[in-house]
Amino acid sequence: MSNLSQEEWAAQKATDSQSKIIDVRTPEEFEEGYITHAQNIDIRMGQGFLEALKELDTSVPYYVYCRSGARSNQACQLMSQLGFEKVYNLEGGILDWEGEVVS
Repeated sequence: MSNLSQEEWAAQKATDSQSKIIDVRTPEEFEEGYITHAQNIDIRMGQGFLEALKELDTSVPYYVYCRSGARSNQACQLMSQLGFEKVYNLEGGILDWEGEVVS
C-alpha cells in the first residue's frame, strides 16, 4: 500500500492501463461527483464491503479515494491484508482533486 499525492496518483494511474479506481464513499457522496471511471464500493457497508472486495482481482492495481483520504487509507490497509498486490491511496481525497470529476 502506498499513499500518493494528487500528482503522483494521477501520473502513476495514467501509466497503469490495467488499473481500476475505487471510490469508498457513500452512494450519496458518489452521486455528488466522482473521478472518471471510478467504481463505488462504500467502506461503511462493513461485511458487504469485504464481500465486494473478494470479488475483485487482487493482481490488478487499485487507486482508492474518498472525501479526505482517511476512509481510503483504511480501505487500502484492508485490501493489502486481503492480498491485493498494488493499492494506492489518494492523500487528501477528492476534496483536493484537480482532475476531471463526473457530476
